[in-house]
Amino acid sequence: MFVTLEGIDRSGKTTQAALLTEALGPQTLLLREPGGTDAGERIRGLLKDPATDLDPRTELLLFCAARAELCVRLVRQALDRGHDVVCDRFVDSTVAYQGAARGIGTQLVERLNEIAIAGCLPDVTVLLRIDPEGAEARGQQRLAEGGADGIDRFEGEGIEFQRLVAAAYDDLALRHPERIAVIDAEGNVAEVHARVMEVVKRVAA
Repeated sequence: MFVTLEGIDRSGKTTQAALLTEALGPQTLLLREPGGTDAGERIRGLLKDPATDLDPRTELLLFCAARAELCVRLVRQALDRGHDVVCDRFVDSTVAYQGAARGIGTQLVERLNEIAIAGCLPDVTVLLRIDPEGAEARGQQRLAEGGADGIDRFEGEGIEFQRLVAAAYDDLALRHPERIAVIDAEGNVAEVHARVMEVVKRVAA
């Protein structure tokens, strides 16, 4: 089973991806996007660096390049061996962030995603829905507690950018209800994890 987790910045994806991986068992492969492969991690450093000025089209193509490497070198091989795969972000992030929020166009981004993944679609995508203001408050609390490693290029775009991303995710969920399951990301970590597990167990049944 291939599960991806999506949502705006500070929606709790990384925490929930780790918890889901643990729940699915020791042979489950946990990945993040961009990243996972040597090339992907190098691309991740470039994309996340707030000092890097990238044209939106360059940004889009870098994400797709990292994704292509991830699919061919890790995701497809793990699935072929019968292992579960959990990925923190995948194709929908690029549609929401670059296609919608950056204004490139969602249909164009979806076509490029198809080329990058070569049929490697998730069995289910869990969309962690949280109000952008609530996510912003989480980020401020995390910074105050010293639990953040700084603000990356996307987190630094501000609340209006996150609102555009959130709206794009809602549109994606409406267009792909057979794949995208929306859950409430408000509440404590255990509560959200229980909601994620309900979705995954339903798909696995």
